[in-house]
Amino acid sequence: MNTYDRRLFAGVDIGGTTTQVVLCDDDLTVLDRAETATPADRGGRAMTDAALTALAPLLERTPGRLTGCGAGAAGVVDSVTGRILVASDSFTGWAGYGVTDALEEALEVPAFLDNDVNAFLYGETSGGAVRDEPNVLGITLGTGVGGALWSDGALFTGPHGAAGEIGHIPGFGELLCSCGGRGHLETLASGRSIGARYAERTGRRLTAREVADAAGGGDEDALAVFRAAGEGIARAIVMTAGVVDITTVVVGGGVSRAWPLLSPVVLASLSAEPPVSGHPVRLVRSGLGSDAVPVGAAARARRELAVGSPA
Repeated sequence: MNTYDRRLFAGVDIGGTTTQVVLCDDDLTVLDRAETATPADRGGRAMTDAALTALAPLLERTPGRLTGCGAGAAGVVDSVTGRILVASDSFTGWAGYGVTDALEEALEVPAFLDNDVNAFLYGETSGGAVRDEPNVLGITLGTGVGGALWSDGALFTGPHGAAGEIGHIPGFGELLCSCGGRGHLETLASGRSIGARYAERTGRRLTAREVADAAGGGDEDALAVFRAAGEGIARAIVMTAGVVDITTVVVGGGVSRAWPLLSPVVLASLSAEPPVSGHPVRLVRSGLGSDAVPVGAAARARRELAVGSPA
């Protein structure tokens, strides 16, 4: 096929700090990428305009025909209407904003919206660490803890869009969560919480990355914080496996950079307390890294438009 005739799919990841865009071909190979700051305090239009501005030069220099665009966004989204339903207070004018309407108007192609964790799982099952696996739990460990379910080869969101959200299930102690609840996994395993738990033990305020560095240097308090995070993640995996019988877990997000600290604890905990099925759960780290959300968003667009190989 002449490269000027090939189909292109754009993927957009609108995060609280950074917006990433990619341009993919039919096989979801990333042909080009860009990143820009998210103007989260300037409203929805400014945020989608920033993404479109970053995407424009990619389209200009990449031969092909844009066929569809997918977006992954932080917050609770309505994937049918393409609107943001609920957003954190770090965003201004985001809740209620029509993301897909803005993208379709500018690009003149169909656009689709998912929350960022669902897009992450689309990416990993389409071209990442769990490609073509049918039953997967996706976990993102970032500022918060997100979860999504892939069941029988398709994203399962549930009737209210909350399926797989293991970050906000109680049963992990009594600490106050950012959502207002208590004892959620997020109070142990998010980047923000890892820093907070370390500060409680030592009086020192460090980022999650700094706590990981301290743990790597043998700091017992830092090791204890990551041990609690890993044990909590393992417990959430066992709970999920007992309900929906997942076979695989893929973990991404900034905190997953501390994989050498987390994975041995998670695996040891899963060995000590395996799922009720008696079958082990495979644990893998994200294969796409920071590309997972935008590639997953592009995969969603490709899947919805039934173009090329199934996603």
